Amino acid sequence: MPCVADWLNNPFSIVQGIFAQNVPNSDWEKKVTEYFKEKLKENNATNWVPSLNDVPVHYLKPNSLVKFRCMVQDMFDPEFYMGVYETVDPNTNARVLHFGKYRDVAECGPQQEIDLNSSQTVTSERQTFYCVPVPGESAWVKEISFLTDQARVSPSTSYTPSRHKRSYEEDEDMDLHPSKQKEQHMGSGGDIHGCVEPKRLETEASAGHHLISPNCSPPLDLNFPLPGEKGPACLVKVYESWDNFKVNDVLEVYGILSVDPVLSIVNNEERDSSALDPMECMDTAEEQRVHSPPASLVPRIHVILAQKLQHINPLLPACLNEEESKTFVSNFMSELSPVRAELLGFLTHALLGDSLAAEYLILHLISTVYARRDVLPLGKFTVNLSGCPRNSIFTEHIYRIIQQLVPASYRLQMTIENMNHSRFIPHKDYAANRLVSGVLQLASNTSLVVDETQLEQGQLDTTGVHNVTALGNLITWQKVDYDFSYHQMEFPCNINVLITSEGRSLLPSDCQVHLQPQIIPPNMEEYMNSLLTAVLPSVLNKFRIYLSLLRLLDYSISDEVTKAVEEDFVEMRKNDPESITADDLHRTLLVARFLSLSAGQTTLSRERWLRAKQLEALRKVRLQQQKCVNGNEL
Repeated sequence: MPCVADWLNNPFSIVQGIFAQNVPNSDWEKKVTEYFKEKLKENNATNWVPSLNDVPVHYLKPNSLVKFRCMVQDMFDPEFYMGVYETVDPNTNARVLHFGKYRDVAECGPQQEIDLNSSQTVTSERQTFYCVPVPGESAWVKEISFLTDQARVSPSTSYTPSRHKRSYEEDEDMDLHPSKQKEQHMGSGGDIHGCVEPKRLETEASAGHHLISPNCSPPLDLNFPLPGEKGPACLVKVYESWDNFKVNDVLEVYGILSVDPVLSIVNNEERDSSALDPMECMDTAEEQRVHSPPASLVPRIHVILAQKLQHINPLLPACLNEEESKTFVSNFMSELSPVRAELLGFLTHALLGDSLAAEYLILHLISTVYARRDVLPLGKFTVNLSGCPRNSIFTEHIYRIIQQLVPASYRLQMTIENMNHSRFIPHKDYAANRLVSGVLQLASNTSLVVDETQLEQGQLDTTGVHNVTALGNLITWQKVDYDFSYHQMEFPCNINVLITSEGRSLLPSDCQVHLQPQIIPPNMEEYMNSLLTAVLPSVLNKFRIYLSLLRLLDYSISDEVTKAVEEDFVEMRKNDPESITADDLHRTLLVARFLSLSAGQTTLSRERWLRAKQLEALRKVRLQQQKCVNGNEL
């Protein structure tokens, strides 16, 4: 069992020991990283580390080891710090070397002073990332992660051992002080760890929470991309290989938690002094406020280990290349057929008995951008599910079902109000020197459900037009052009977009499937709710593993099959030159790709190609029938 008292509760004692033993050499830093890497491999030790995703900041012991699953929302300028410094006792002239790594504030004893002119001083550089919880992370991901960690966290790792570990949601309901509740009625509410219940905060802005702090005025915006998000924002300080990380990457970091109240005092003094003498500080007051928020609201994590996550599904191994993971994958693949059949049946019921739409929904949910050829993203498969009942709770329930299946998602209601007043595109605020988030700043593999059935007649203003254009670019090119005032910067993305609409969508799509309900339930709410309650949790977990795993598999087409497909396409063109285009070939190949993967096959077979052609033919016939019924194009 890992020794909780040392490396978990008091990591500085470990660092100090390694530093003291190796102080003349510069490889002490590498030895610290190696030590913690080895410790975390022992006996599921990662589950012993408290997570900021689950535990409110004020329950965690300052300077203890913590972990955080997050998305990089912004990247600040690199900062210099004293990696090694020397203190001197003025009375005895005794000198002591200290490490400054993993600290915000240099430490020195009561009878000691820092010798700024010491030849032993080493100035180093670190990179600060502003990180937020993964936008739109599903409740089941949080719950499973919480239960996995909670089962193995020792009470002694908590700052207040007498209190049980609780999730953010529970903590909000139970620990809000009356004074804080008073603030909420004034429209500015929040608690010490930056979590606000959306229903309690009616005036909440669309891009994140506003928190009142005695040290910050006006309120601090935590800059979450999606409205109503919970959890902490953190300043994550990275010491090695920070070039590997970029904005919108999803990371899991292990590091030392810093919530030193001195930071707030220091930052206040800096702001006061710079107000008196602007020449002393190049940063604006606004920039200081945003880049140095109170640690009680935005804690710091000094990273010892960090990794980019392939996915955030807690039911899957984090890295699929390891030996143990390969066993997990092969075991699951052996029972893939019944899982697919059950998922198809489940989605068919959800789509009111339409099995063709359910097939396409599975293909959509396992699609992913696997490569880019010049500007063209390969593998994107945006589906427009038309024929959805207007102003019905049907689309809301379809989203709820998708939410139960994928690790991260968001439902964008395409109303005139939302289009004109929401901030979709992130933009650079030069006064605060930060990237202000927008709804389209999402992590890779997020499912975005655009509900067009909510759209009514009205006028789009300039913002609305920009937002619709941005959505179109996201769908077509899988990129979002962030607004840097003087220029636009292209950020590639990998977002699964499903559009629900009554007629053909106003937005572009790769594939339109017209819904043909076979069942009209008398009570839609009751029908949809009963679907989810009828599925066993173990079966639901298999669906979740199925959809996440298949997106990560490699796929190829042999030369022999490629030649057969080309010949088949030439034959199709001969028989029907008017309606068969290059786009049809591209779409059928995509359908064949995801159809193969959905059956656990990583190469295309003749059988799957024929099945893909059959599905496409059925889909087109259905669209043609609808066109004849309506007398206009869908």
